[in-house]
Amino acid sequence: MELLFTIILVITSLLMILLVLLHKGRGGGLSDMFGGGVSSSLGGSSVAERNLDRLTIGIGGIWFATVIAMGLLLAY
Repeated sequence: MELLFTIILVITSLLMILLVLLHKGRGGGLSDMFGGGVSSSLGGSSVAERNLDRLTIGIGGIWFATVIAMGLLLAY
């Protein structure tokens, strides 16, 4: 059982890294301080961005549940 949770945790961790990197930058970061930022419209998001948000939240929920399950499993 511990092996199954470990495998799920590794897969969801890698997916979370990938999904977070796929998100479009919102500006206001370090690159804007040095003039690298171009103003972009922050208005309406596309269907693809909303689906990416939903997928990221879903995978994050699975990751969180797996971390809690691993903690409970290893506590006993």
